[in-house]
Amino acid sequence: YQREKVLAGIKKACEKRPVSTSDIEHIADEVEKYLYSEYGKEVPTSKLGEIIMDKLHKLDEVAYVRFASVYKQFKSVSDFVREIKAL
Repeated sequence: YQREKVLAGIKKACEKRPVSTSDIEHIADEVEKYLYSEYGKEVPTSKLGEIIMDKLHKLDEVAYVRFASVYKQFKSVSDFVREIKAL
C-alpha cells in the first residue's frame, strides 16, 4: 500500500469536479484505516481498488466512473455505458 499512489489516483479521478482536497484526504484516511485494520501490511490490489471505488461512488459519481474506467481497464464506450447503467 502506498498512500501517495492512492492519493494520486483519487485526485486524478476528481480533477475538475466539485470535490475538495479535504474530501480527497478524508477518503485516503478512511481507506488507510480500513486496510490496516483488515489486512495489515499486505493488501490485495483488487480489494484496494474496490474500497476506493466505493468511497468515490458515495462522493461523486463522475469521479467514480473515471476511477473505475482505469481500475477496470475499460476498453470501449460500451464499458462506460454498462458502468453508468449500473449506477
